[in-house]
Amino acid sequence: MQGANFSAVTEFILIGFSAFPHLQLMFFLLFMLMYLFTLLGNLLIMATVWRDRSLHTPMYLFLCALSISEVLYTFTIIPRMLADLLSTHSSIPFKACASQMFFSFTFGFTHSFLLTVMGYDRYVAICHPLRYNTLMSPRGCARLVVWSWAGGSVMGLVVTTAVFQLTFCGSNVIRHFFCHVPPLMKLACGNVSTVAMGVGLVCITALLGCCLLILLSYTCIVAAILRIPSAEGRHKAFSTCASHLTVVVMHYGFASVIYLKSKGPQSLEGDTLMGITYTVLTPFLSPIIFSLRNKELKEAVKKTFLSKLFLHSS
Repeated sequence: MQGANFSAVTEFILIGFSAFPHLQLMFFLLFMLMYLFTLLGNLLIMATVWRDRSLHTPMYLFLCALSISEVLYTFTIIPRMLADLLSTHSSIPFKACASQMFFSFTFGFTHSFLLTVMGYDRYVAICHPLRYNTLMSPRGCARLVVWSWAGGSVMGLVVTTAVFQLTFCGSNVIRHFFCHVPPLMKLACGNVSTVAMGVGLVCITALLGCCLLILLSYTCIVAAILRIPSAEGRHKAFSTCASHLTVVVMHYGFASVIYLKSKGPQSLEGDTLMGITYTVLTPFLSPIIFSLRNKELKEAVKKTFLSKLFLHSS
C-alpha cells in the first residue's frame, strides 16, 4: 500500500508571522491590547444586558449570544497566536490543531447564524410589530439561539472531519498563524481536490444562505420603512437596525474575500494580514459598533456602569 511509507505527522509548525520577524513584538502588544478590548467590550455588553431589565428583549438576548460566540471564537485563536509571537518555535500538536479548527469553525458559523437570526428579529419588529411578541416569544428565541449553536457545531464537525481524515505527509509547516483549511490542504497527500471542493462548497453555501436570508429581511425592512410617512419615524425605525447592518456588512465582506478569493499563489504576508482581519480586527470592532451605534445600549452602559464609577470616584 503506497500510504504505508508515509511518516505520521504528530505536530505542525505555524509560520504565519515569520514574514514579519522585526514586527513580532509590536504585533504582540497591538493584538494583546485589541484582544483585551474585545473581551472587555463583549463582557460589558453581556453584563449590561443582564443587569438592565429594560434590555431583557429578544434583540439583546441575541446580542448576548453573539458576544458569547465572539469571546469563544477569539479565545480559540488569539491566545495561542500571542504565545507564538513571543516564541522561536511556533508548533501545535496534531490533535490541538484539529481542536482549534473545530472550535474556530463552530464559533465562527454560530456567529453567522446568530447574525441571520438578528436580521429576522429586526424584520419581525419592523414589518410585523403587532405579531412580534407572538413570533419572538421567549421559547421561540431560545430555540433560535440553540439552533444557531447546533448549526455551528455541525459545520465545525463536518469541516474538521473532512480535513483530518486526509493523510498528511512530507512538510508539516503551515503557512498561517492558526490551523486554517487552505494551508492544511496543501500539506495533505494525494489528490485532495474532491475534499477541498466539498469543504469549500459547504462553507460557501452556508454563508451565502445566511447572507441571502439577511438580504431578504432587509429588503422587506427597507420597503416597510419607506412606507412610514414621517422622516422622524423612518429614522427611528432604521436606527434600530444600523449597528446590526454595519456588523453584517463587515462580517460578510471579509468572509467573501476569504472564501471567494483567487486560488492562485498567495504570499505569506498577504495570507497573514488577511487572517488578521477576521480573527482580530472584526471581533475588535463588533462590540464598538454595537455599543456606539445602539442608543439604547449606550444609555444603559452609562446608567449601569459609568454613573456608578463616577459616584465611587467622588
